[in-house]
Amino acid sequence: MVGICDPGTKKIDDLSYFHTMQNINREILNQAFFLVFFGSLIALICSTYLLYSDSVKGFWFLAIAALTYLIGTVGVTGMGNVPLNNELEALNISRLSPKEIAEFRQYYELRWNKFHTYRMLFSVLSFIMTLLELNIYLKHI
Repeated sequence: MVGICDPGTKKIDDLSYFHTMQNINREILNQAFFLVFFGSLIALICSTYLLYSDSVKGFWFLAIAALTYLIGTVGVTGMGNVPLNNELEALNISRLSPKEIAEFRQYYELRWNKFHTYRMLFSVLSFIMTLLELNIYLKHI
């Protein structure tokens, strides 16, 4: 599973990779990120509820989109990427040997990219399901 950033991160040494990932992990925790990440879930849940109460055709597409985003994006992030990020943050890189650094990079990068690929695929699936529902909704108004 190759991520979009893999070609770039493969070109930097292990220490630069860890420092880069630690900085990214710290900087991503901001209000704009949380608004988009959790706001999307809230919008999907609210929209699903409104469509259900209006008995609009296409409700199931949006319900599946909401569940897909919840489990595949929020769930995978919370149970996969975040624990790895916390593990990296707690790592005292200066105390590791070059061999230990290389081994931890292989452990971390492989898992992080795998989880990132899963959540990206689930996000795309959720988006497609939302577009399908929107198409159905627009045909019936």
